[in-house]
Amino acid sequence: MNLHEYQTKRRFAQYNIPVASGKTATTPEEARIIAEELTGAVVVKAQVLVGGRGKAGGIKLAKSPQEAYDATDKILGMDIKGHTVGIVLIDPASSISSEIYLGITNDRAAGKPLIMASSEGGVEIEEVARVNPSAIVREWISPSLGLREYQARNIASGINLPREHWAAFTKIARNLYRCYVESDAVLAEINPLVITGENVLFALDGKMVIDDNALYRQSELAAQRDTSAEPLVETQAREAGLTYVKLNGQIGCMVNGAGLAMTTMDMIKLYGGGDIFPANFLDIGGGAQADRVAAALRIILSDPDVKAVLFNIFGGITRGDEVAKGILQALQEVPTDKPMVIRLAGTNAEEGRAIIDEANIPNITAASTLTDGAKKAIAAARGEI
Repeated sequence: MNLHEYQTKRRFAQYNIPVASGKTATTPEEARIIAEELTGAVVVKAQVLVGGRGKAGGIKLAKSPQEAYDATDKILGMDIKGHTVGIVLIDPASSISSEIYLGITNDRAAGKPLIMASSEGGVEIEEVARVNPSAIVREWISPSLGLREYQARNIASGINLPREHWAAFTKIARNLYRCYVESDAVLAEINPLVITGENVLFALDGKMVIDDNALYRQSELAAQRDTSAEPLVETQAREAGLTYVKLNGQIGCMVNGAGLAMTTMDMIKLYGGGDIFPANFLDIGGGAQADRVAAALRIILSDPDVKAVLFNIFGGITRGDEVAKGILQALQEVPTDKPMVIRLAGTNAEEGRAIIDEANIPNITAASTLTDGAKKAIAAARGEI
């Protein structure tokens, strides 16, 4: 789950990371009032969950409340890489002496968090890594020990930060790590962390990504989720307890288990001949009952690009008869003539196949193996069967 800049900075403030005292606005008049309260020049920043706001015209300097009004009027409703701006952040303008990148993420290969910094802040760290990788300083953090002071000093030295800022930088880095851990984040970054004209360190912008699997214990953060930037079906899938990702293919996939789902997608790609692809990743999970299967099928059928549906269920905890009941339940609620190929194996698979056979639905075809199922679904998507 991604947090907006204003949400991230509020979270940073809870961990004593210095941030601006800005406020959000959803109308030009609100922006004008906030600018009057802040006094002096302000920066109007579009709040969208995508990078490149500045280049798209989503960040503007306003030297008066009226300019803040005008800038907000232009930014609200703007489309930035497919995201519509519905809220702006009004921050006091800052004088900037230099910009630094500071971020913490998971290094899955090392099995521990990684803190990175660069003296080339204000741009995407991926671009720095591509153009000048030596400009990035890294330290791996022991989960049992946390970020140590000497590691923060190593980073400060590595990016040639003036020594007078080392103490403040160390404090910010350690607070950022604490925020990262206690928020169950997979990314927490300050970009840029600036040295202001007043010669102090200051978090000018921030970004956090929270682990979806930990949201059950992060109720405060989960409540801040902005679903307007994600496809409606992904929101519906999450509410139904499903793992769903929309893709651009023609074959809807319903599978139990992430590994089996990836294998199913690979088989469609393998036999698709370069013109037929999976339309989604969908994992109904273990032990899925009929109502969850029905919800999953409704989501798949709501995609207008889907020309055929492939069910690939290997029953362990998930029972084949429950899956079959769910399919029939969904077809009663959302009738469709789209061809469906069903491969059931494992627990109660025979019972499941019997339920489907007894229903005698003409657009449903049985498959004996995954290869057989993938080939039949591809043929159905092409209108060959």
